[in-house]
Amino acid sequence: MEYVMELRKLVGHRPLILPGSVVLIINEQNQVLLQHRHDGGWGLPGGIMELGESLEETARREVKEETGLDIGELKLLGVYSGAEFYLKVSNGDELYSVTAVYQTRDVKGNIEMDQSESKALQYFHLNNLPEGLTDVYRKYMESYIQEVTK
Repeated sequence: MEYVMELRKLVGHRPLILPGSVVLIINEQNQVLLQHRHDGGWGLPGGIMELGESLEETARREVKEETGLDIGELKLLGVYSGAEFYLKVSNGDELYSVTAVYQTRDVKGNIEMDQSESKALQYFHLNNLPEGLTDVYRKYMESYIQEVTK
């Protein structure tokens, strides 16, 4: 996030293209771990890439920071970009996200929530996702849901 903050000093609220990663963490009961963020509804753990990181490294770092979990093998489900991934946040910053969506069952550790970023972390069945799951996160999850419901 330091990189983005430095860019914002130069460009203000103008739109930026920001790459990042999110991860569908699936447990033994085929439930997905969702994060209830302070700045919005429910979504997947993840965030914005820092300088020098790969998308996979971003996914691992963000999951560790937000959940306390260490993740191993990642399966790329897709990369999402374009006009429908435009966002204007509450402070007026504008961005177009380019997001790599990964899935993993390879998880170690215990959930330790970062309370500065999350209200809650909870596993949900795919057929009983919470109210407040944003449309963008639903889109990110579509390919996985289609794969497991074939």
